[in-house]
Amino acid sequence: MVETRGPVTLAVTVTMLVLASLFVLFRFVTRIWIVRKVYLDDWFILAAWAMAVGFSASICAGTAAGLGLHEVDIGVGDRGHLRKAEYTFSVLYNPALMLTKTSILVFFLSLSKDELLFRRLNYLTLFAVNVAGGALTFLNIFQCRPPRAAFTYPVPGNSSCTNIVTLYLSSAPVNIITDLAILLLPMPLLTSMRLPKKQKIILVATFSAGAFVAVVDVVRLAYLQDAAFARLSDKTGQTGNTNQGERGDDFAWNAALSFMWSAVEVNLGLICACVPSLKPLFLRFLPSFIKDANDTSLRDSMDDAPPVVAKQTVPPGNELTNPAAFRAADPKEKNGAYGGEGGFLDFLSSPEDDASMTRTAANATKLATARSNFDFYTMNSTKNMLKLSNRESVRPVAIVTILFFLWGFAYGLLDDLNSQFHRVVGTSPGQGQGLHAAYYGGYFVGPLTLGRFVIKKYGFKASMITGLAVYGCGTLVFWPSSVLGSYVAFIISNFIVGVGLSCLEIAANPYIALCGPLEYAEVRLNLSQGFQAIGTILSPLLASRVLFKTVNSAPSLLKVQWTYLGIALFGWALALAFYYVNLPEASDEELDEQADKNFVANHTKVGPLRVIWVTLALGVSSQFFYVGAQEVVGNNFGGLFALATSRRSSSDYVTIGHTVFAVGRFLSAFLNYVLKPRWILLVLYLAAIISCVLAMNLSGDALIAAGQLIYLTESGIFAVIYCIGIRGLGIHTKTGSAFMTAAISGGAIFPVIQASVERSRGLRYSFCVAVAAFAAGIVFAIYLNLVPAAKKQVDPVHEDRTARRNKRLAKHHPNESDSVTSAQRNRFGLLGIIARRRRTKAENMPTSLHLEDGSPTRRDTSTSSANGADSMETEKIDFVRSPSPARVQGSSGVTADLEPWPPSPVDERQGLKHDLAPWPED
Repeated sequence: MVETRGPVTLAVTVTMLVLASLFVLFRFVTRIWIVRKVYLDDWFILAAWAMAVGFSASICAGTAAGLGLHEVDIGVGDRGHLRKAEYTFSVLYNPALMLTKTSILVFFLSLSKDELLFRRLNYLTLFAVNVAGGALTFLNIFQCRPPRAAFTYPVPGNSSCTNIVTLYLSSAPVNIITDLAILLLPMPLLTSMRLPKKQKIILVATFSAGAFVAVVDVVRLAYLQDAAFARLSDKTGQTGNTNQGERGDDFAWNAALSFMWSAVEVNLGLICACVPSLKPLFLRFLPSFIKDANDTSLRDSMDDAPPVVAKQTVPPGNELTNPAAFRAADPKEKNGAYGGEGGFLDFLSSPEDDASMTRTAANATKLATARSNFDFYTMNSTKNMLKLSNRESVRPVAIVTILFFLWGFAYGLLDDLNSQFHRVVGTSPGQGQGLHAAYYGGYFVGPLTLGRFVIKKYGFKASMITGLAVYGCGTLVFWPSSVLGSYVAFIISNFIVGVGLSCLEIAANPYIALCGPLEYAEVRLNLSQGFQAIGTILSPLLASRVLFKTVNSAPSLLKVQWTYLGIALFGWALALAFYYVNLPEASDEELDEQADKNFVANHTKVGPLRVIWVTLALGVSSQFFYVGAQEVVGNNFGGLFALATSRRSSSDYVTIGHTVFAVGRFLSAFLNYVLKPRWILLVLYLAAIISCVLAMNLSGDALIAAGQLIYLTESGIFAVIYCIGIRGLGIHTKTGSAFMTAAISGGAIFPVIQASVERSRGLRYSFCVAVAAFAAGIVFAIYLNLVPAAKKQVDPVHEDRTARRNKRLAKHHPNESDSVTSAQRNRFGLLGIIARRRRTKAENMPTSLHLEDGSPTRRDTSTSSANGADSMETEKIDFVRSPSPARVQGSSGVTADLEPWPPSPVDERQGLKHDLAPWPED
């Protein structure tokens, strides 16, 4: 008996086509006879259905010609018909999906007139869907040269065809990404609605089906696994071409179920796209299917909804301020293209009592409420993370630390994947360096473009979500890369992963540093990055013990595609979870206010420049050299140990080195708690230089110890540089973070230099590149420890310790300690007031900051502290008449003399005075 998968493939394909056709038919019945209008997205659905019919028919024809049989069981006369059927459904598959997704996105656009960002994201997804779909369709049409070779049998001898597995796998990342994008785009709207139980069930079922489309795509690809194994084993993946139509081993048998699931995917997409448009039909013939028995009005599903009134009138001039109410009051106005006639928002909300979809005032209120909640990225938290205590900052810091672990895990796994790729495909060392450079090239491009735009406009959390989304896309591109053995695809996937992780890092690093008391920024960041180092330890173990047990094995490389698919899905799930997690934020104004607390130190100049700009520039350069040196050491650590001993595998020593690196970061966190960070930075740089020099000159066990010492000493440098570099930047903190993150791109340059030195002078001598990089980076540490202005700017003030010291002073010298503390409060508080008033509009300012005013008394309020501490109590400052210059008296009754403050050029142009001149005598 001949074994076949044809009958199952045929039955499932026909069943799904019939169901999809019924849904499309009901959609047009609703539009033409009930709504009495056909919209643009309906025409796209009709075109998609036509493509689906042709696609499904070609599968049915293929089963008649041998699809589902083993190659040996297919008759010679049927092979020509089978090739025509294969060519037809390969050409029609992408257009069918593209038109279906276009219909859904056009539908979303018609409902988002007021949400600018949501519309932009829709347009971006629409662009990706159509560009990718068009490109893949073009490749499928011209998969052979000459094109007729794709559907003729026997194949002409001079022809060359792209393997059909290549084409199917190439479309996988785009389909999964766009499926999930369409699923997640309206999620904020869905979660903001409060619906009756029955409507919630319908809603969940509808959108769960949308998620099932993405699952079906993954299942479809799983059935191509056998053909992919054969293809990669034959080493045809380097070019992506086969000769004379060779398609791999037993393709008709292996691909049959894949084509069946393709039919399920296409037709299920049509069904999901048609469901929202069927509400008027159900209201007309099956109202009980949607409405709850006790649901008599919209008020039942909205506890805070106002009473229903017959009609709402809008005062003239309010059309722009309340467009939803205006559309409700004017029956000629529709909400987008749909209005109340089966629109998506109406589908989600409680149904109207009459089939004519007459809008009431309550319905308009419901719509306005939904739209106000549907500001897609309204993520500003009411809590200021800059004012959190150590205890309050534990929760948000712990949540963000998950991201550190994620990119540490991804970085370690990425290196092992690239190494396995080199062994299987046989790339040159130069190509391996190209993969490494592509990853760090993403770190240069991402922060200065996408990362900075998102963090400046939408905040820290939005940047983390964006980074996770891009990172997921990059990891998913590894799917076709690993199967096809395409070097270009690996370059692209490495670059995208670098861009995504840089968008994560541009937000996560400063978030950890700023979330809580500023004096513990280096402590928090070293602790979080310690967990990142733990991820770097675990991922190589997973790769070597689970994924790549067999060296130079094509199946082992294919296994990693499922790993990266899981990582991509996890990244997107984490991004969705972050959207709903309430994290404290900090606006540019709040960052500026914090910087003003150390106003004098931040505005001191080093030469012609303010000290904060010199610190940032040297910090960026130091970070650039440090990361370059770190990559030089990391890439050659195994080879260095191989020179020292052969008793153990070099990979074991590398794992030990990564463990030492993680321990070093936790140790650095402790040292930053008890010592000044600039001291620690200088010592760590000196120790790293000495360790590299020792590694160049020692051998045996001493060389192993020197290598481990490099890992220990370099581990805490990154966090200290980052925290000090962005300190005091105020409104420019996020831009400073972008430059600090872009400096990580030094990892793309120095390994190339090291490889060149290694080829000419040997591996041991090539560590001079790391010595030179560390030596260049130490300039920043020397500057911090020798320039007085830099010391004053970056040294943290541990206010909790100051409070304990003042308490001890108060116990023995109560009057002296109180007067000193109060005078310092008044002094720094007044300077903070002056700094903030410089940036205030003239009409909102007091009449003058000049103290030569006839008013008897002035009051202002400020929160004051030194060097960024924000826990001091608020103190009122009374400007009183005094014959002595610049005397300020606080509410506690203690006075303090203030030095004259020179006006800035901006203030002189604006005519503002704040020179603290003496009060005139009465």
